[in-house]
Amino acid sequence: MIKEYKTEDLTVIWQPEKCTHAGICFRTLPKVYNLQARPWCRPENATTEELIVQIEACPSGALTYKLNK
Repeated sequence: MIKEYKTEDLTVIWQPEKCTHAGICFRTLPKVYNLQARPWCRPENATTEELIVQIEACPSGALTYKLNK
């Protein structure tokens, strides 16, 4: 199952089956990723640049993105 979370400029794509729960996402951007909230990912709480940097640091590749252009 693939989940998508969108802003005007970017779509965050999460593939939970790939996630190793390293925690880099919520430690880097806690206003975006909150495991207790639903939805757990709120990309509107960061800039596009901040999201890209964080997503590219995901060690498992569970988080990817596409630009909405």
